[in-house]
Amino acid sequence: MSSSSDAPPIEPGAVAAAEGRENPVLRRLPTPDSPDLEEAITRTGADKRRRLEEGGERATRALESRGDRFLRHFGPDPVNWVRNTGADHDVVVVGGGQAGLGIGFALRRAGIGRVAVIDAAPPGETGVWKTVARMHTLRTPKIWPEPEFGHPELSFRAWYEERHGLAAYEALDRIPRLPWAAYIDWIEQTLRVPVRHRTRLMSVAPHEHGLALELVVTDEDGSQERRTEVTRRLIFANGVEGTGGFFFPDAFEGLPRELYAHTGEPIEFKNLIGRKIGVLGAGASALDAAATALEAGAAEAHVFTRHEKLLIQGEAPQGPANVGARENFHRRSDAERWKLKVTAARAGRSCTLASVRRAAAFDGFAVHLSAGWNKAVATADGVQVEADDGTHRFDFLIAGTGYQYDPNTQPELAPIADQVALWEHRYQPPAELENVGLGRWPYLGDGYEFQEREPGTAPWVTRIHVFSAGAAMSFGIPVGDTQSLPTGIPRLVDAVGAALFAEDATLPPASAAGKTPDDSTEDPFLQFYVGRLWRAVGRG
Repeated sequence: MSSSSDAPPIEPGAVAAAEGRENPVLRRLPTPDSPDLEEAITRTGADKRRRLEEGGERATRALESRGDRFLRHFGPDPVNWVRNTGADHDVVVVGGGQAGLGIGFALRRAGIGRVAVIDAAPPGETGVWKTVARMHTLRTPKIWPEPEFGHPELSFRAWYEERHGLAAYEALDRIPRLPWAAYIDWIEQTLRVPVRHRTRLMSVAPHEHGLALELVVTDEDGSQERRTEVTRRLIFANGVEGTGGFFFPDAFEGLPRELYAHTGEPIEFKNLIGRKIGVLGAGASALDAAATALEAGAAEAHVFTRHEKLLIQGEAPQGPANVGARENFHRRSDAERWKLKVTAARAGRSCTLASVRRAAAFDGFAVHLSAGWNKAVATADGVQVEADDGTHRFDFLIAGTGYQYDPNTQPELAPIADQVALWEHRYQPPAELENVGLGRWPYLGDGYEFQEREPGTAPWVTRIHVFSAGAAMSFGIPVGDTQSLPTGIPRLVDAVGAALFAEDATLPPASAAGKTPDDSTEDPFLQFYVGRLWRAVGRG
């Protein structure tokens, strides 16, 4: 048997020729003595570079984040059209959470460029999701619109499926709290809305160019600087605290502050190990606080409600029952709005079934029905509570009693609150529908703006917009929550833009500083069509 080295060389195309056919690839290759060889090598190299470039582009697109792709497709922001005045900002947004980020982005896309978003919290601690929120999942259905501004690629679903897959999203009943917090962080990075963290608003006052804001800026080392900045418009997007703060019933009056806390503030649950806790209120936040205490090692957690039963939401609904009623609440008459809100207040706060199950898993959990609190008194070994169902002793109390929205109680608004219209100044309900607390909510215009208490005395208060829970009396739903963002933010931005545009129209014409008037009547574009001008015969 002969070796391969003894075999005669096989000429190109010999096999194909022996089979009676021509090899198309070999047919295209030039022979070594062909004059086309150099051209073929050059063409092959160019094809390879093109394929490499196309592959690199595909790889780049694959590595490109969903957010970057969204902004690239969305195109550049419109040019800022708002006139420059003596103000430092056209709009300042207080709050860098889900609402504040959405507002900042929407203003930018509306061509309102001089916008500042401020937040008192350091980076990573904005909002409640990683600080005082204690629920395992959000309380709104997962399919309700979120801060995606009508763009599905920015939705929580798209974000979650990209990381965990379709099946994982389908398995969710409601959105988990910590993934939601991560999603909001992603929204901030994606929309590229700069937030000035550690910047707290201290007071608001009228100014010749709008509103003077006193700010305190805290450095990373704890040092503070006070500064005053002027803005033409101010938007409160500060969540549940809105225009007021915590609400504590009269039973807490005179009780030392170290013996109780509100569900909306940080609580050192590790200090409650082995303790007996009393919780007033049976809403979702109250139940979640009780469950968190028990999970941390509390011996007992007693939840008290003045109602005859817990108001449990049940399983997650598929969406709002009547979107039309929700979105048009602010167009109802004052009497209709008042009656609806009083009825809801009398019904009480609801809680989720998940919150009830979470707390009820512990033997130390107890529910007291028809048991409002009349008085809480400090004792040598804790607190004694006089309730409608008897006397009880606790080591610590938690108030799950919600919020009030009287601007007189908020430090930054208190100095101007006497010039702001409240509901009690605009509507007097019949005796059977009286509610002092609701009467102290701000009475807002269609663009979420404050109204003057006495028309004509303080028109500058209408420069302040409330896109937070303090707007719920005028708009029905908890403004600032996810359900309010898709339609509320466009409504707000439209109102702000309309006000700035109207104000700009009253300003003197913009000067052409540094330019000399051009009296020339020559058309600079004539050169492009001068050779095609038609001239009638005999007319030159």
